[in-house]
Amino acid sequence: MQIVSYPEAATPPELRAQVSALQHQAWPAEDPSAAVEGALTHDPGLRPLSVLLVDDGAVLAALDILSKEIVHAGRRYRAGGLSTVVTHREARGRGHGRRLVTAARESMAAMDLDLGLFTCDRPLQGFYESAGWHPLPGAVLVGGTPQAPFPSDQPGFGKVTMAGFFSVEARRHRSSFQHSRIELYPGEIDKLW
Repeated sequence: MQIVSYPEAATPPELRAQVSALQHQAWPAEDPSAAVEGALTHDPGLRPLSVLLVDDGAVLAALDILSKEIVHAGRRYRAGGLSTVVTHREARGRGHGRRLVTAARESMAAMDLDLGLFTCDRPLQGFYESAGWHPLPGAVLVGGTPQAPFPSDQPGFGKVTMAGFFSVEARRHRSSFQHSRIELYPGEIDKLW
């Protein structure tokens, strides 16, 4: 069993097809006939990096790291976030997802990112905490675009913001992220990465 990573567009086709199948299993398309096996999921401008847990050619778990520069409280940060975190249905409950999410956090720190930010459903908060992420009290990620914002605190959404502060600068200003609206604006494709 090994963890491998590739830019999303450079993921070997046999692995990309499996990742696509896992994503469709977790988040079925409204129109299944429109789903294209192996199609790219993310905006290439966010430099998607696919991180996979593979056992003998089989993808057991997958996620993508997306990244961009953000401005928050007058400071620029290199930010990354987790997206499309999924574990194969038959492989759940064995720690594979936790192992992958932990490895992704370590990779993000090594990528010279200042911080990691993402949202998750409230029931998954403990899972992400067990992989080294921390809840960011009162923080709201504002996704979408400035013209069409997509905030994580919209009614009925039930999200919590998770974070990891990697650089000295980000750790120094950690408190500015708490109880704030963080303008992520990843675009129309990855509204909240």
